[in-house]
Amino acid sequence: MLDYQFLPDISAAPHGQIVDLLAAVFTETPHAETKADLRYQQQRQPVQAWVAFIGEELVGCKLGYERKPGHYYSWLGGVHPDFRGQGIAAELMRQQHAWCREQGYHRIRTQTYNRWRAMLLLNLRHGFDIVGTVQGSHGLTIVLERELAA
Repeated sequence: MLDYQFLPDISAAPHGQIVDLLAAVFTETPHAETKADLRYQQQRQPVQAWVAFIGEELVGCKLGYERKPGHYYSWLGGVHPDFRGQGIAAELMRQQHAWCREQGYHRIRTQTYNRWRAMLLLNLRHGFDIVGTVQGSHGLTIVLERELAA
């Protein structure tokens, strides 16, 4: 049975499980780099997490933080390959966006790469628009934004 939880600050989150999940999702990114990125971002400001468990196993997560007042950045997320196709990513996104709306955010930004088509399509299906591209460390990065209705 799927259990969704919200963690208002990942400093109290099960870091090892989050890093392990992200390593399974982003196989080309070294474990140490993911850990360092999480630590760095956490030191800058609180990072929120929406997580999905099946039993004790973390199977999906969606992390984000405030970019600037009124603007939220949906940062990292994914679903373990063994649990894809069950609507977990869509539900995590729905919960994140509902929370953002409740907190008074009016715009959400995210970025992805063309090779992660499922994530790109999920974002487009949930109201994101492509607003640009930037050269990223792993190729051309697609920048997407969504306006949240009040």
